[in-house]
Amino acid sequence: MAMKERDALSMSGWLALLLGLGCLGGAVVPMTMVPNHPQDPAVYIVAAIAIFLTGLILLAGCLVIEPNESRVLTFFGRYTGSVKTSGLRWVNPFTNKREVSLRARNFESAKIKVNDIDGNPIEIGAVIVWRVIDTAQAMFDVENFHGYVQIQAESAIRNLAMHHPYDTHDEDRISLRGHSEAVADLLRKEVDARIRAAGCEVVDARIAHLAYAPEIAQSMLQRQQAGAIIAARTRIVEGAVSMVEMALDQLSKRGIVELDAERKAAMVSNLLVVLCGERAAQPVVNTGTLY
Repeated sequence: MAMKERDALSMSGWLALLLGLGCLGGAVVPMTMVPNHPQDPAVYIVAAIAIFLTGLILLAGCLVIEPNESRVLTFFGRYTGSVKTSGLRWVNPFTNKREVSLRARNFESAKIKVNDIDGNPIEIGAVIVWRVIDTAQAMFDVENFHGYVQIQAESAIRNLAMHHPYDTHDEDRISLRGHSEAVADLLRKEVDARIRAAGCEVVDARIAHLAYAPEIAQSMLQRQQAGAIIAARTRIVEGAVSMVEMALDQLSKRGIVELDAERKAAMVSNLLVVLCGERAAQPVVNTGTLY
């Protein structure tokens, strides 16, 4: 059964501090009266010791809690509550007080080598920002919540990489390299779901390292370059065809020149060469006829 955080019984520690110091100082008074009552000094000695111990007990219950800090209290092995109110507080002096920070923490995961959904070996690492939100769960539901968060985060990173491609030209597929914001959101949600059992939540999660594994990096670079060239050529050809179609349509509408099928084919060929070529076109003036 998961532990749930609850507030411990506590009060302002200033009154306890003043009473405790007063008891320590007041313990001297009965001791000064012992010489005046030599027939029964034990009563005054016991009173002095009792007052002194009372002061120690009052002071032992005082604790200082800084902002975004907390104390988890246990009484003979039983969880009695948590104190999150900052300042000088007083609690049961016989409880065991364990400090738990509520501040945001971050760590960078190791570079994990894993195959993406296409089977390509990649290296991936992330930066995770997290914090404790339930001190009882963090202290009692897991052995070590720091280690638990790190291991679960690395497991989530590995699982995320296995279900998405490193890169893709399909806009409908989420890729690790091309959709950084979407990937970060998926990673944050998955890590958050895994570490809730430890009373922690994820503040932010970002991919910090992403690369192909060294053994295929060069081959995949060539593949990316080839894919980019093909994609660029496809766009260029699409644009060139549209421009040729527009040119023929404008010539026909304005009646500038009448072109038969053969001349249209020649014009289309020349325009495509000019528009799709990598080098600047060299103009040639034809002073004769096409035939």
